[in-house]
Amino acid sequence: MSVDVPMSRAPCQPLPRHIAIVMDGNGRWAQQRSLPRTAGHREGAKAVRRIVRACSERDIEVLTLFAFSSENWRRPRPEVEVLLKLFLTTLRGEIRRLDTANVRLRFIGDYRAFPENLQDYIVKAERRTAANTGLTLVIAANYGGRWDLAQAARRVSEAVLEGRLQPGDITPAVLHSFTCLSDLPEPDLFIRTGGEQRISNFLLWQMAYAELYFTDRLWPDYDDGDLESACAAFASRQRRFGRTAEQVAQNQHA
Repeated sequence: MSVDVPMSRAPCQPLPRHIAIVMDGNGRWAQQRSLPRTAGHREGAKAVRRIVRACSERDIEVLTLFAFSSENWRRPRPEVEVLLKLFLTTLRGEIRRLDTANVRLRFIGDYRAFPENLQDYIVKAERRTAANTGLTLVIAANYGGRWDLAQAARRVSEAVLEGRLQPGDITPAVLHSFTCLSDLPEPDLFIRTGGEQRISNFLLWQMAYAELYFTDRLWPDYDDGDLESACAAFASRQRRFGRTAEQVAQNQHA
């Protein structure tokens, strides 16, 4: 995630406030080149650098990247070990650059399952960048949407048992306040690279009204132009949130 201070540009409008990405295709990118899958993950880290910079240049408020899902533990052990080492190496090398670029780092997921040195760097990265006011970069690590909902339900149950909530108080807004990212805008645009067309247990609650955008581009090849295409597709869509097209048009001209 080598990040320079962003330059100004005139992006398409309207822009999403929050972009969420499933970065798929690292392994296939490597296999197409007769390289080990781990080489694809290393190349994918370069794509992260490009897209963090591109989002910063466009004044996107939040970028959430699905770095390691709760299901990724099922992968071959050597690949998991490389992923965790790459995660740690990237954090060590990029905290200063991200801080200089005014990027705020956040992590979501049960990262207590990670090695202690990785947990320590996660805490350090969040603390060091906590006061930054530019792009909020959220890294979903050992995260799953079902896990998120389960931990929210558990915390709600604890609040009821402690008398801080009554069962009748539980509304979608209350449950939302116990989920990850409840203090940030919900994702407006979901991007998945690599040709697959599914959400894969990512931000299930938060993406209720996200615009879905799928591309065949493998993540290591993803660049500024690809992001621009996704943002242009987003800008071309009419977001109604249950209203009619006529109501939306009236509100836009009010």
